[in-house]
Order: sequence, then structure tokens, then C-alpha cells
Amino acid sequence: MHSLLPNNSSQLLIGGKLVAGGNGVFETVNPATEEVIGTAANANGADMDTAIAAARTAFDNTDWSRDHAFRAHCIDQLRTALQARVEELRAITVAEAGAPIMLTSGPQLEGPIADLDFAARLAESYKWETDLGVASPMGIATHRSLRREAVGVVGAITPWNFPHQINFAKLGFALAAGNTVVLKPAPDTPWCAAAVGSIIAEHTDIPPGVINIVTSDDHGLGAQLTSDPRVDMVTFTGSTATGRAVMANAATTVKKTFLELGGKSAFLVLDDADLAKAVGFAGFSVCVHAGQGCALNTRLVVPRARYDEAVQIAAATLGGITPGDPTNPGTICGPLISDRQRARVERYLQIARDEGGRIVVGGGRPADKDRGFFIDPTVIADIDNTATVAREEIFGPVLSVIAHDGDDDAIRIANDSPYGLSGEVWSNDPDRIRHVTDRVRTGTIAVNGGIWYSADAPFGGYKQSGIGREMGVAGFEEYLETKLVATSQ
Repeated sequence: MHSLLPNNSSQLLIGGKLVAGGNGVFETVNPATEEVIGTAANANGADMDTAIAAARTAFDNTDWSRDHAFRAHCIDQLRTALQARVEELRAITVAEAGAPIMLTSGPQLEGPIADLDFAARLAESYKWETDLGVASPMGIATHRSLRREAVGVVGAITPWNFPHQINFAKLGFALAAGNTVVLKPAPDTPWCAAAVGSIIAEHTDIPPGVINIVTSDDHGLGAQLTSDPRVDMVTFTGSTATGRAVMANAATTVKKTFLELGGKSAFLVLDDADLAKAVGFAGFSVCVHAGQGCALNTRLVVPRARYDEAVQIAAATLGGITPGDPTNPGTICGPLISDRQRARVERYLQIARDEGGRIVVGGGRPADKDRGFFIDPTVIADIDNTATVAREEIFGPVLSVIAHDGDDDAIRIANDSPYGLSGEVWSNDPDRIRHVTDRVRTGTIAVNGGIWYSADAPFGGYKQSGIGREMGVAGFEEYLETKLVATSQ
């Protein structure tokens, strides 16, 4: 697989050209081995300024925003070109993001590429203009037409955990809506974005400046992108703390802002559910990609009368999952992205101990690994919903088990959080399920293992989990403005 990796430094994509970074290069590291696998172009502020200018020019001086059929053609071209290079992209994703290779056939790579088709078809089929008919406000007969138009230049800032899924969700829908884009990917996964930039430049008809990809280890470039008055909208996925900073920067020029932020989602098991099946499912899910998913259910909320049994099942499930080499097809729990992230998880595990939590299984680094940023899948018991690990996002393979005293108490626990991104409920009673799903304040909620992720389904959160929706028609419309044209008769 490693033979498919780039053999030199990646480049920026600015104004349709692949160029070096003004700050030279920075290293990209394989989190499973701690080895430097190469370098990425390191942009500076001047590079970001040039990228924003290119996006502004492409939006203002071309027909990109008005030629819906051409945009669909370009997105289709991009999808086809990505599929032709999928093995190279797979190697990069596994080596750079530490993503288990089994996930690259789904949400880590092939799924998001295929999802570009939905965005392309929206560009073709969306009703861009609606006739509101004639009315006579203030006695003046007026014909009204409602138009939907692109916002303009979109600044996109993306994280490292699911780089392709999030990059393509933003690029596909923003482009389909007629916008131009400056993408600033996470410094932990620059190759995932830069490889797409080279494909765009070499294999598509996307006009110069429509997509600009700026890799850098300087987080200040994200602040520059969000505050620049030439940028009309910011779309950001990442932590809630960073989201607040993005929102504050964007406010200086009153930009439209989409935020998909953190989560502390609850997995509610009602007393009529199959406890072994439900808890086993929850335990397995929280270990996928080493728990590095904002919508993973990290609070397991179970009936108090069966608490000890649930803890045992959770411990058996997580204890049976061994962190491993992401290139192995059987691995579901690979490494954490960095030593910094592992230290963060370890700090939370120590906080759990200090607050009286019991580490039932896991709680540290695997004894059989002296390289790689691995952490053992961990179950924390004997806490309630006031514990730090029940309230703050950890972003690791850590499951906190909390007792509830009935359906309404389970709902209370689920909602007793600053977040509201996702959740799940298991029960055999449709009425009780409806009671729960009606009252849990989250943007998505699964029932008995249902899958909410899909290109045609909107994703986003309540409360401090974000503003707006990504994907689906609702996500597409985030990238549109509304214009009313009134013509006297």
C-alpha cells in the first residue's frame, strides 16, 4: 500500500495552479507508526490572500454561479477522477488519518466520493426560481418572483477525523449551489485534501479559482479566512471551542456561518430492550476509528436495575476489541491521530479516576505496542451525568455507563448536556420509542441500530453542537441566498 503514497511534497491549489507554500513544507506523520511519511505544502498569509482573491474573481467574473448544467458536469468529472485514483486516496487516508482500511469502503472514502452524485443532480434539478404570482401591496399590482442564488465565496475549514467525508460534503454542495471555495484542511491530514487538489487541476474542467486548497500548520490562516471581507460564508466542522472563535471572527463582517461542532451523544437503553444486543452494539460503535467521531454515542444510559449487567457486557465488548494496524482489514479501532490527542484522552481518564469513576476495562496504552498513538478501549462506570467525562467530548474509544430510572429520566439525562448532535434509543415498544425521539433534543437520533448517515439526509446539531445542516437539500440550501424580484404590472 505504501508504494501508492506520494513520493514528494504535496502542493497548494490556488487559482487553478499547483504551487508551493510560502512557508515551505511541514511534516505529515503516520499515527500508527509515528513515522514521518512525507511533507505537505505550508501556506502563509500571502498564499491565503491569493486564494481568497482567486475565489472572489472566479465568482464575480465568470458564469460559474449561473451555469447549473456545467457545474453538474464538473462535479461528475471530479467524482469519476476520484474513483479512478481511489487506491492512491485509500493509501493516503489509512497512512495519514490512521483510518482502518475497512472504513475506506464506506464513510472514510468511497461513500463520500459516490455522494458527489447527489450534489451534481441537485444542481440540475433544483427549482432555482419560484413564481409567487401577482399581488397589489399598497395598491400597486406587482408580479413577484423568488430566486435562489449562490452565497458567493465560501471559506471551508475541516477536521482530520473523516477528512474526505467532510471535505466532499462541503465542496460538493457548495459547488453545486454555485459558490467558489477556499478549503483550509486540518494540518494533521493535509495530503487527503492536497491529493484532491491535484486531481481537480489535472482531470477536471473546474475553472481556475473555483476551488482553492490551502494546506498549512498555521491555525492563524483559518482566522484570516473567516474574517476576510471577500469571503461571504464560512462552513466549519470541528470542536465547539474553535467554533466559537470562528463565529466571533465571522461576525466582524456578518458572514453567513455553518457550524458542525462537538457532541456528547447518549445511547438510551429502555428496560424492554434486548440488553446484550443493545449494549454490545453501543460498545462496538464507540471503538470505530478509535472513537474519533463527533456523533458517536459515548454515554451509555441503561436501566438502574440492570446496571451491573450492562457494565459487564460493555466491558466484555470493549475488552474484546484490540487496537491494531489500520492496514489490517480486520481492524476497527486504529490509532488516535496524534500524541497530542492521546494525551487529551489520557487526561480525561485520569479525571474520571479522580472524580470517583471506575475504569472497568482499558484505561491506558496497549501493553503490546511501543509505537503508534494507540489507547485501549475503555469503559468507565460508577459515575452520573455530572461527571466531567459525561459532559465533555473526549474523542477516543471511551464509553461512560450511566444509570437511569425510567424513560423520562433517560430523556432528562440525554438532554442534560450542552450538546445536541446525535443519539440512539433501543426499545421494542413503538409508543415508547416515539415518546423518546420526540423529546430528545438532538439533530439526529437512531432507533435500534438505524443509520441516519446519507447524502440525501441533513446532518447537524442542536444547542452547542452547531448551527445549520450539512448534506441533503437542507445542507444544499445553506449555500444559497434568497432574492425577491418584484415587477410592477
